[in-house]
Amino acid sequence: MSFLLLLLYTSIIPTAADVDNVQCFAAVNEQTGECEDYLGEGVSDVDCCLNLKYAFKLDQRSPCQACRLPEWSEWSAWSGCTVSCLEGVQERRRICIGQGDCEGHEVEVQSCSLQDCCPQAGGWSEWSPWSDCSVTCQVGQRQRTRECNNPLPLCGGACVGKSIETLVCDTQQVCPTHGSWNNWGPWRQCSASCTVEGSKNFPVQSRYRDCNNPAPSTIPPGRPCEGSNQDTRDCRDLPFCEVNGEWGEWQADSECSVTCGVGRIRQKRFCNNPAPKHGGKDCAGPAVRQSICNTKKPCPIDGRWTAWGEWTACSRLQQDDITCKKKVGNQNRQRECQGQSHGGQWCDSSYRESRACYNAEGCIYEGSWSEWSQWGLCSSACGAAEKERSKVCVPQYPDYPDVIIVNTKIVEVFFSGTPRPKCTPINRERFKVVEKTECKNLPPCP
Repeated sequence: MSFLLLLLYTSIIPTAADVDNVQCFAAVNEQTGECEDYLGEGVSDVDCCLNLKYAFKLDQRSPCQACRLPEWSEWSAWSGCTVSCLEGVQERRRICIGQGDCEGHEVEVQSCSLQDCCPQAGGWSEWSPWSDCSVTCQVGQRQRTRECNNPLPLCGGACVGKSIETLVCDTQQVCPTHGSWNNWGPWRQCSASCTVEGSKNFPVQSRYRDCNNPAPSTIPPGRPCEGSNQDTRDCRDLPFCEVNGEWGEWQADSECSVTCGVGRIRQKRFCNNPAPKHGGKDCAGPAVRQSICNTKKPCPIDGRWTAWGEWTACSRLQQDDITCKKKVGNQNRQRECQGQSHGGQWCDSSYRESRACYNAEGCIYEGSWSEWSQWGLCSSACGAAEKERSKVCVPQYPDYPDVIIVNTKIVEVFFSGTPRPKCTPINRERFKVVEKTECKNLPPCP
């Protein structure tokens, strides 16, 4: 077992208070870091992590803790721009999943622009003449209008204020109306579709009528209709109500589903507490479920390659000097297979790579300036920040053969090392020119 995995296991060795007190899960959501596929509780964190694909929570409100070594989730989508016009910023985030800390940043920020101009308000035209009164008796309204075209708004802007004004107008004509009932409507459905067996309270049904034949006036006020607008009666001919079934207690029905780590065991129950009656529904949900079980045995862990190391210096076994010469050398790099334990698979392919090379370390070559790179990320997620781009002096390598024949095989040859290209200086810089600018409209820091 590697040192990192040993550290992972020893970091979750429980105390007496920790044993059998975590909630164990069989998976972790790779985008949110939340625990998924709940197995159950009543086991320790060490037992849950006998399978490094699992995760656990100390209680319902605690964060999810993945059993594996720490690694970043995928980046989220970029957020919306902080402004609706001109230049703003947007951000994206990722989370560290696993036992420990991940190297790198949790937040990245870049500039954005939704549109190149900001809205400008327009101006109103003159008001139109007042319209005639809307009624011929009692009180009505008059109105006038104006248009937002003096000048027209720009870039999605609008005029401030209303385009319509209203004014009360009194005709000095009185039109009082007294209310009268319309006919009763039909009986509506009963308040329930059945009667509870043994109950003396029956469902009821109602019918209604409206005071609109005609409706009473308000100015001057007319007399409302006398009596109630609702009539009710008992529904006595309904069938007995259905009694839906309820589940009894769970009972064990199988052995544990795994031979290592924590798995599931099947349980069953019966719909008899009570059983359905009068056409009631059977119990909702499954009659069989899975619950947690613990084998107390660690699961196999496959090995994982580390990142490749740096290439060694380009050289020959004869130890002659090949720097800045048309002589082919060789260089190597290596990586390690870490974490394999408990009968897991060893890493596929080789731990070592070799390639043919020309040694260009410190060689002076003619150079040319590259194009400007893309603007980089903002230096901070809030407050004041800046972004930068650069161009570099790119060496023009000699026209050496890029392939050779070795033992009847075609072998590609690479230039290795850091040469010293010669470019015309820009602002007294000979190798790299950096340009910086402000990231605009970042949110304030808390």
